[in-house]
Amino acid sequence: MQKLKLLLVIFLLSINAFAQDNVEEVRISVQTFVNSLTEDQKKIALVTISDSARVKWSNLPVGLKPRTGIKMGSLSDEQRILLHRVLSASLSSQGYLKATSIMHLDNLLNMYYDTLFRRKEINETTYKRMRDLQWSTQNFFVALFNKPTDSVWGLKLEGHHLSLNFTFDNNRLAITPMFVGTDPAQYPTSEYAGWRVLGQEEDLGIKLINILSTGQKKKATISDKVPGDIFTGAESGKRLLDYSGIKASELNKKQQDILLQIVREFVFNLEYEKAVIEFAKITKAGVSSIYFGWIGPYEETKPHYFVLNGPTFLIEFDNSGFGGGANHIHAIWREKGNDFGEDLLKKHYQKDHRH
Repeated sequence: MQKLKLLLVIFLLSINAFAQDNVEEVRISVQTFVNSLTEDQKKIALVTISDSARVKWSNLPVGLKPRTGIKMGSLSDEQRILLHRVLSASLSSQGYLKATSIMHLDNLLNMYYDTLFRRKEINETTYKRMRDLQWSTQNFFVALFNKPTDSVWGLKLEGHHLSLNFTFDNNRLAITPMFVGTDPAQYPTSEYAGWRVLGQEEDLGIKLINILSTGQKKKATISDKVPGDIFTGAESGKRLLDYSGIKASELNKKQQDILLQIVREFVFNLEYEKAVIEFAKITKAGVSSIYFGWIGPYEETKPHYFVLNGPTFLIEFDNSGFGGGANHIHAIWREKGNDFGEDLLKKHYQKDHRH
């Protein structure tokens, strides 16, 4: 047993060393991107770490919620290439593909409503209202809080249905809130018919609720009234303080494995070494202490919601759609007490104050 513990410690130390190397890779990629900006662009993209925009987020389209930072549509091709290098250094291949696919969905939304208008299936008033939301891959914004050469700095990439928030303290990194969403959850037409950017998250949640026994389902089900959004949405200001649903200690091995697959699906959107560290934090805090809660029917085609609430993290998933359907996903992963690097920076400033 002692030997096993020692091997685990050595493994975690080695992973931490790799993660520190990766933080440096991210820093270099961000600095290369910053170096490509003109002085006027830097005035827009670079913001102080104390700016309130750093600790705010939104999933709304920019037509409803303006963003801080520089718009992707205002970058040159060369600058966009460098920005994608930042994303591929920060995210895993699955995280990178999800983020860029969410951006691309905005273009498809425009294409979809163009088609409806052309077919006279919506009137001009509705069409204009949709266009005024300013869906576009170009309408995603990048903001740097301080410079990547500073000891403390932040990076935010945000737009419709995407909010990525990274906070750096030297070689340490905080990575939440991480919000992802899709509209539609499944694209209905054209060569993209059947495309589901967040299909795995949904499938695993439905798989878990339906593998529970009747008694377990009853315990896991919080309500039959599906919320219109995640409870901890950007505009709600709410936090889920209470644990609801069924505790993982009451699940069998197969059920717990599916629960952990859901956790991995969110955490491993990050670059691998960092994801391993974050996943280890969750398992160290105790898989048996995680609660799984469900709201609504147990079917993909009907509105549904689920939550995983653990000692160190929170995951929410909501597919409520509009007009009674289920084709519009909002999902979030949060580190408890460390959103926007809250705990990370508190320790940093306490250390600075001591000296």
